[in-house]
Amino acid sequence: MTAEEAARVVDVRHRYAFALLGIVQATLIFTLAVIAVPLPLIGREFGLRRPDLILLSASYGLTFAGLLLFGGRLSDRYGGRRTLAVGLLLLAAASAAAPLAPGIGVLLAARLVQGAGAALVAPAAMAVLRVVYPSPLAYGRVMATWGGLSVLGATVGNLLSGVILAWLSWRWTFLIPLAVSVTALTLMPRLLPHTAPHRGRTLDLPGALLATAGITLASYGLVVTDVRPRSSAGVLVPLLSGAALLVAFLYAERRTADPLLPTRFLLDRRRALALTAIALSACGTAMTFVVLSLHLQQTRDWSPLRTSAAFVPFAVALIASSRAAGPLVIRYGAGAVTTAGLGTGAAGLALLASSGLHVHTPYAYGLLPGLVLLSAGAAASFGGAAVLATEGVPAQQAGLAGGVLNSAMELGPTVVFALLLTLGSDAVSLAATGSALAVVAVLTHRAN
Repeated sequence: MTAEEAARVVDVRHRYAFALLGIVQATLIFTLAVIAVPLPLIGREFGLRRPDLILLSASYGLTFAGLLLFGGRLSDRYGGRRTLAVGLLLLAAASAAAPLAPGIGVLLAARLVQGAGAALVAPAAMAVLRVVYPSPLAYGRVMATWGGLSVLGATVGNLLSGVILAWLSWRWTFLIPLAVSVTALTLMPRLLPHTAPHRGRTLDLPGALLATAGITLASYGLVVTDVRPRSSAGVLVPLLSGAALLVAFLYAERRTADPLLPTRFLLDRRRALALTAIALSACGTAMTFVVLSLHLQQTRDWSPLRTSAAFVPFAVALIASSRAAGPLVIRYGAGAVTTAGLGTGAAGLALLASSGLHVHTPYAYGLLPGLVLLSAGAAASFGGAAVLATEGVPAQQAGLAGGVLNSAMELGPTVVFALLLTLGSDAVSLAATGSALAVVAVLTHRAN
């Protein structure tokens, strides 16, 4: 075999590895988003009350967000591929149990375990990807595409959930993460390289416990503001307890030789801006899925299948923008692409808000232009910001970078969602799941 042929074989193997890891990453967000559409059906089947629905819808995100930093440390400590395998096993087991759930208890436990598995998988996949593409230039190029995969996963979740509900039961939606997890576990030995553990790193268990408990409690406190008074003990106790634990976490990290989250990692100006852009983009796309889905089904009486079809142009624009993100980052720089993406996404949100979301607002020229602009902008901003967030990160912190990046994606919408509730809880509907930001609803409420 000539050197040119060998290089071609390696390139093909790298492409397959990226495809496998990319599908896994998209599946994590698919699993988060897929429950939004069938949530009312689950509530009727199990006789759930409003607080039960809120808890069920937020459960996956609570453990996902709460364990991401620790998942990143485990990945850096024991190796990305090993941590990826453990996370996929957890995700597969929970996804197999969820369709068999006889009631809310088993389903809630399955969603919590799914989130825990995802918290291991997300940073581990980025750590493995760093080994597949050790060159900073090549890694930056693939990260520009990687950034849009989460939005794609959420979009596919909304599309497929409507299709599945039209012909099957909501229980079938959980078989998709099961199938992806089993397939990934089967193909890993052939496609993914071995990732060496960094034995010199400690686990920082006190920091992990403080961060996990703090993020989970604070997130839960924010989520339940939709069903409990903001001054009630049910909101203030978890919220203040979580905040206190996070302050203790930051204090402890400054005095730890090998901290879970080094302060200097977040103080980098470009990385801080990138994480902010990721949080804002996640807010815009999450709220659009929830608010627009509710509007089409409850106000216009559209079926779940027809509602899912309304997001097909969103998915098409998203894929096209994601494919263009890599070349654009190389040509104009990650910062410029991120800025342009945020501006385009904001224009899309403004168009959706100006439409008023009335029952007579035409879909073709009332809602569609805003949807397309939002998806194109979100993919570009995610792509550029992912490059900025991981630029200059050493290989032994690839898992940490993955944990922080995904944390921004999860926590940003939750925090702003809760803040918007203080502007008027009637602006946010029941199905807003704690990961959904209802900017459009608030703007529409004010416009009317």
